[in-house]
Amino acid sequence: MANQNFSNKMPKKDNSIFTEKSLQFINEYLNNASPAGFEASGQKIWLDYITPFIDHYLIDNYGNTVGIINPKAKFKVVIEAHADEISWMVKFISADGFISVIGNGGMDPQIALGKTVNIHTENGIVQGVFGWPAIHKREPGKDAHPKTKMLWIDVGAKNKKDIEKLGIEIGNVCTYAEGFQVLNHGYWIGRAMDNKMGGVIIAEVARLLKESKTKLPFGLYIVNAVQEEVGLNGASMIVETIEPDMAIVTDVTHDTCTPNIEMKIEGEVYCGKGPAIMIAPSVHQTVLKLIKQTAKNSKIPFQLEACSPETGTDTDAFAYGNCGVPSALISLPLRYMHTSVEMLHQQDVENCILLILETLKNIDIDAKFTWK
Repeated sequence: MANQNFSNKMPKKDNSIFTEKSLQFINEYLNNASPAGFEASGQKIWLDYITPFIDHYLIDNYGNTVGIINPKAKFKVVIEAHADEISWMVKFISADGFISVIGNGGMDPQIALGKTVNIHTENGIVQGVFGWPAIHKREPGKDAHPKTKMLWIDVGAKNKKDIEKLGIEIGNVCTYAEGFQVLNHGYWIGRAMDNKMGGVIIAEVARLLKESKTKLPFGLYIVNAVQEEVGLNGASMIVETIEPDMAIVTDVTHDTCTPNIEMKIEGEVYCGKGPAIMIAPSVHQTVLKLIKQTAKNSKIPFQLEACSPETGTDTDAFAYGNCGVPSALISLPLRYMHTSVEMLHQQDVENCILLILETLKNIDIDAKFTWK
């Protein structure tokens, strides 16, 4: 997948917390394909970037990657994002040269129509397109809501042998060809903001801790977890490995000011107005209060969001894993989730980084994280 020249499109502003290396990392990491279960290449990019800022790291059997600061400390705090993106997977190859797929995560069949896709094979990327009959060749109202079983990928093959010659086989993952782009008025778009931008956030927290020579009185475990999109699987594994005392998870949430979303039902969350702090049963009240107070004291803009019974994020895996880890969720407002043009605002990203950074500085390891 061709990378775009990030720094030329968006020169670094004097008041931005990002460095030129940060911007290069964002471009490379966001453009890299990391489907659920196939995150290895993205995890390598992420680990290579954070290695100068950490003391140690660990990688488990399924690819959960953890940068560690103060690994000998008894008290352990996790900051976490998930590294995987949704994708398609080759399910069937027909005799006449068309490919049927299944979703690997929450893929929307309606988004696929007419898209160019990258099929990831052992021989490299093979491009194809999701075909669909022309509008004047369809009956009115027929197939208005396509299902996955109706989709096919066309790679220009005459038959099954042609497809096999390209190295395509059952189980290959397929991602949309769109990559990271800078839009207008501070907005960024990309295929996998959910939740690779979370990986950027926690990596930048590590960088800023190192550059400011901040000494933390606890062990910090910077977790880039796998397979969130298919069941919170990576977080469920790594919480047992680390056995943390506290966790701050970052993910994305829906910007509800866009058309066809009813705020009265979905809540009020806007891009550009700061990260959203979640209130939910799995969010520990003491950690929640710490984050809210930190935001107020540091004059970091934030929004509040409520959900029940579950957040649907790795927060739930940490909160209910290892006998219950006091956990909280800070989310980036995002437009057009699970599409190829997920949109967020740069200022929200920076404020999320600052909020986690300042919260870490305010953690009292002698505090009792009991339920209140």
